[in-house]
Amino acid sequence: MDYDIKDLTAAPKGRLRMEWAARSMPVLGKIKETFAKEKPLRGVRISACLHVTSETANLMEALKLGGADVRLCASNPLSTQDDIPAALVKYHKIPVFAIKGEDHETYYRHILQALDHGPAITMDDGADLVSVTHSKRRDLLPGILAGTEETTTGVIRLKSMARDGVLRYPIIAVNDAQTKHLFDNRYGTGQSTLDGILRATNVLLAGLKFVVAGYGMCGKGVAMRASGAGAHVIVTEINPIRAIEAVMDGYEVMPMAAAAAIGDVFLTVTGNKAVVRKEHFLRMKDGAIVANAGHFNVEIDIPALEVLSLGKRRVREFVDEYTLRDGKRVHLLGEGRLINLAAAEGHPAMVMDMSFANQALSVRWLLDRGEGLDKTVFPVPREIDEAIAALKLASMGAAIDKLTAAQKKYLADWREGT
Repeated sequence: MDYDIKDLTAAPKGRLRMEWAARSMPVLGKIKETFAKEKPLRGVRISACLHVTSETANLMEALKLGGADVRLCASNPLSTQDDIPAALVKYHKIPVFAIKGEDHETYYRHILQALDHGPAITMDDGADLVSVTHSKRRDLLPGILAGTEETTTGVIRLKSMARDGVLRYPIIAVNDAQTKHLFDNRYGTGQSTLDGILRATNVLLAGLKFVVAGYGMCGKGVAMRASGAGAHVIVTEINPIRAIEAVMDGYEVMPMAAAAAIGDVFLTVTGNKAVVRKEHFLRMKDGAIVANAGHFNVEIDIPALEVLSLGKRRVREFVDEYTLRDGKRVHLLGEGRLINLAAAEGHPAMVMDMSFANQALSVRWLLDRGEGLDKTVFPVPREIDEAIAALKLASMGAAIDKLTAAQKKYLADWREGT
């Protein structure tokens, strides 16, 4: 079996971590049981480019139990947990191409290796598989039925491709499912981002000015958790509606140029490039901490920081200290990559349970209907979203009401008023 991982002997540790994550993933667990019995993915080749974590490993296990021929590579050079590829290779015979800290060349070689079996389905977190198939491996396009996309950044890229008429196969935007972005993005990113920052720095957040760039679902989660830790949260935004939300949620809102002069910790989570750039670095206080929780490492203008600096040194495992010409120091965390995965373990399994349930069920839905779909980006079908929510509620011991016949009639009848 072809694979490229760091250390196969780490497999026992990886298996234990997979088991631990599975305990908090009951919805995906039910899907595993169904897939194992029905084999709905029998013989289907799936190439997945995802964060290689214990939660992802459980998704890969579900796909293989469903009969799929799966290959997995990393969607970020720093997000791989090296014991997990070892467990997948040794115990589940799934080819994995992922090493934590891999360089740019290795990262893209791994993507090509994950595509080498000629997939019918691509599964992305950031749209790199789609990008590579549409540029370097166009020969694979006729054999690809459809794909899924896990993250906001990837959905933005794919919708742009669809608008330009260059997207060659349909994609389901798993990120946009309510059982994904309302929970994974908000609660998962909120908790895991702070976890990454604290593991990297061991700073006390209470009393610090914590600047959150972007108030989407991820930004909301980070702001909520930082505020809960006692930080004074400042939000920067380009969208006036989200800015009003932030104000009404109790946060101070200002442009990044103003926030740069007073912030202690800066966290970008926008999906855009150069959100923190030259003019902002020049205004920062000595000792400012800068991190990113967006998918790609472009939100912080690292080349500009390099030009402004006399030198840099690694002062902690995930902390690079840049000394500017005026003597001020700026601390960049995790090389500007996803700090929750670079320095910590990513989202808790409890929220990834719903996200990866969406992935698994979306793949089955695409196999049933993919031939007739337009080459564009689709939402997760409502019935899948609601079924996952119902399963998650049941697993948490919660129950909800049902409409009575009279209530259904009232909602459907325009003639009944006051």
